[in-house]
Amino acid sequence: MNTVPDFSPFASSFTGSGPSVGVVMCHGFTGSPHSMRPWARYLAEEGFAVRLPLLPGHGTSWQDMATRRWQEWHHAVDSAYLELQAECDYVFAAGLSMGGTLALRIAATRPVAGTIVVNPGLIIDDPRSAVVGLLKYVMKTAPAIANDIRKPGMDEGAYPRTPVAAGHELKKLYKDTQVLLPRISAPVRVFRSSVDHVMSDASIRQLRRLVTAPLELTALENSYHVATLDNDAPGIFKASAEFIRKTVAGLTTEDSRPALEDSGPEGRHQ
Repeated sequence: MNTVPDFSPFASSFTGSGPSVGVVMCHGFTGSPHSMRPWARYLAEEGFAVRLPLLPGHGTSWQDMATRRWQEWHHAVDSAYLELQAECDYVFAAGLSMGGTLALRIAATRPVAGTIVVNPGLIIDDPRSAVVGLLKYVMKTAPAIANDIRKPGMDEGAYPRTPVAAGHELKKLYKDTQVLLPRISAPVRVFRSSVDHVMSDASIRQLRRLVTAPLELTALENSYHVATLDNDAPGIFKASAEFIRKTVAGLTTEDSRPALEDSGPEGRHQ
């Protein structure tokens, strides 16, 4: 059984209390809440309620992650969303990389107010992904995909190896989530690094093709994949808070409009 020391900076979840607007946040594949904690703290300090769960199989060991299924990752984020929904009037979903995938999945299956994603994944370009379902039986791990960060001295707290079995789960998550994307109706804010050594532009192209809701994309010129810990992070944090406030203001205006008078079936507007 794998145990995690209490002092590990990568293993703990994060909870930020706030008023009636909440944000459920999600870290990336093989990573940890550490990659999202500065963003989560920023939003909490801005007055939003925040939940940043540790995904099952993360923050422990790659051997633990190799035993997990993608549905467990989704369930962790969905449970955090439901917790916020019970106490907030509006809830947003936000995520990095695979966390962006999970945030989009929440947006497609729950009534979120909006979604914010940083370098989200939907497609694996590695040609080995075609046979990853078989490869996992003969190859336990692959090289790490950690710390694609331009800013010196940063560490996202990801595993030193990538379990191939988990890679198969990631592929299944991507495939299953793509089918749901047309259901998204709330606005989506996307941040995309111009140089990303982990995720190609194929995922962004697929996102833009499948999401019919309002979508705004901002290019990050001074960051790599883990942009939430990189040079453009302050801009991401500020813009995401502005997006949340602007979206809530629009929803509040809509909610405050007087209802049409109901004068019976003949008088109702169709």
